[in-house]
Parts: sequence; structure tokens; C-alpha cells
Amino acid sequence: MANQSPLSIDIVSDVMCPWCYIGQKNLDAARQIATEIELDVQWRPYQLDPTLPPEGKDRQTYLNEKFGGEDRATEIYQRVKDAGKASGIDFRFDLMKVSPNTLDAHRLIRWAGGIDSQTQDKLVRRLFEEFFLEGGNVGSHKVLIDAAEHAGMDGDLVKDLLAGDQDKQEIQNEIAKAQQMGVTGVPFFIIANKYALSGAQPPEVLANAIREISAELSEEKAFSENKPG
Repeated sequence: MANQSPLSIDIVSDVMCPWCYIGQKNLDAARQIATEIELDVQWRPYQLDPTLPPEGKDRQTYLNEKFGGEDRATEIYQRVKDAGKASGIDFRFDLMKVSPNTLDAHRLIRWAGGIDSQTQDKLVRRLFEEFFLEGGNVGSHKVLIDAAEHAGMDGDLVKDLLAGDQDKQEIQNEIAKAQQMGVTGVPFFIIANKYALSGAQPPEVLANAIREISAELSEEKAFSENKPG
């Protein structure tokens, strides 16, 4: 295993999806189980609600339209809060004032990935924290610039890029491609570009998948290297 390349994991995700935050935490826990396997994680875009206006929508209005009212939303989100606690997340849905359009957040995540996977991962974690723990509007350019600087990115450059349309179409194309692949919900884990796991799987499930796929790839590599001719 020591000489094997890092195992790639692409996570199709939306920063306004609480299950994606849980999925990120569960992957962290899985890494602590399967410590012998190096991972190369990339975050891929998905929008749970691309119809939201660029400035987002009042959270209460959004809940009324989507769930028929706050009581029903509270009932639905209780399951999320319970799952979050099990993963070490204290969701603060009460602090949220805006349901954001996440297109610009995905543009920023894409740019961070162009730097390196560590910068991208740090950015995604900050955006999750900002939205789910602090109630920040992750559709706001100010919030996005602050998160970018937290991840070590150039805030002035990010400000200029966000003011334009760069990569908007590319993000939408990537989301459409994910949907064509059969992604209908997130998080969606694509391991080694050929295996898929849907949903916020428990750490043990993720760790077992990581180990099994890594072992299979090692066997395939060994067979290929020792194949006669």
C-alpha cells in the first residue's frame, strides 16, 4: 500500500446541504479508521435549488414554500440535527436568515481546487461552518471572500472574479453531467472514478469501501505488472 498512489474520492456536494456537511465529517472519521490509505479528495458541484435568486431568499419564506411552514421544517430538520450530533456537528438552523443560491460558492470551490486539494478542502470546511454553525449567507460575496482568505486565497483576486461570470457555465455543465450520471441527491461519493456511494454514509461504511477498493486496485496493478508479454 505504501507505494500506491493516493485513492481519489470526488464528492458531489452542495454547501447548503446539511447531509453533505455530515458526509464530510464522516469521511474525516473514516480516514482515522483507514489511516494506512492516502486519499485525494476533490469537491464537485451540485445545486439543491438552482432556482433561488442570486441574492438568496428569506429563510422563513423559503421554508414556508418548500415544507409548508416552520413546524413541518422543524420536524424534518430534527432528524438532520440528530445525525449531526452523532457526527460532532451542532447545527444552528435557528441562526439562518437566508437560503442562498450556491452557484458563486461552487465557482469559488472550483478556483480553490485549481490551487490544490488542501486549499479546496479548507475552503469547503469553512463554508460549511459559516452556513450551518454561524448562519452566514454563503451566497454573499463578502462571506465568500472572507472564506477564501481563510483558506489562504487572494481575496482581491476572488473579489474581481466573483464580479464577473467566469466558470458559471462550467459549473452548470458539471452539475448537468453529474445528473446524467445518475446523481439525484448529495452527498455522492465517486471513488477511483468507478465506484459510487450515495448519501452521508457512516464512517465504518466509508472506511470499509476505501479499504476494499484500495485493495482491489492494488491487486489489479500487481496483476498488470506481472502479466506475461
